[in-house]
Amino acid sequence: MKEPEKKSMIKKLYEDEHVVVISKPAGLMVHPDGRSKEKTVIDWVKRNYPEIKDVGEPFMFEQAGKVKKIPRPGIVHRLDKDTSGVLLICKTEEGFRKLKAQFKNHLVKKIYRALVWGHIKQDTGIIDAPIARSKSDFRARTVPNPHEEDSRGVEREAITRYKVLERLYLKDTNEKIPVTYVELLPLTGRTHQLRVHCKAMRHPIIDDDLYGPEGKPELVGRTALHAFRLTFVTPKFGTKIIECPLPLDFTKGLAKLAKV
Repeated sequence: MKEPEKKSMIKKLYEDEHVVVISKPAGLMVHPDGRSKEKTVIDWVKRNYPEIKDVGEPFMFEQAGKVKKIPRPGIVHRLDKDTSGVLLICKTEEGFRKLKAQFKNHLVKKIYRALVWGHIKQDTGIIDAPIARSKSDFRARTVPNPHEEDSRGVEREAITRYKVLERLYLKDTNEKIPVTYVELLPLTGRTHQLRVHCKAMRHPIIDDDLYGPEGKPELVGRTALHAFRLTFVTPKFGTKIIECPLPLDFTKGLAKLAKV
């Protein structure tokens, strides 16, 4: 699969004295992971908001038996590297504290758009399935199978609502390959939750290198998942609903599809 185009500029979608909301391009990590030297959203934050260097909490990880810290100024939630869309950054400690509490208490409403393989039968539904670390791949998470020892560590509650937007077919192929354009609303915030739940539903997200099937044609060129809307309460200006338009790679993928 080709590398996502990560040269796209980070764009501001909303800003006040406590928070800034940006459009994160696909292919860009939110913060360093301790292994890669790639540029991240944090580099953009440090360059544009040096005054918030002490806001938030560091990323903690273990390396060579030692616990290390990586600063994450203003970061109160994250998106996977290949997921595009709306990302909130806190500019003050007050903003960080209040938004962190909203995320912890599931008061922030997040809506994603995705393209998945196959036609989802029900127009709406709920995926209520716990998530744990995969035993076979240290990078991955899984919905544990009660008949197999395929997970490790603690199983954590994970709930996702979904709504079918369109059932489509991939054009210009020898066979009609079904695709569903779907809206996903995570009610919990587990790592890789939407990607794991879509796979568990047997409708994996298109172009997902970690959870998708092999042998499928490429459509978007990266995980076809976009954080479309974020609803939260600012410390000073009340409820905000911020939408992030679909990026070009996603709209090009949609253009390759035909209606049922």
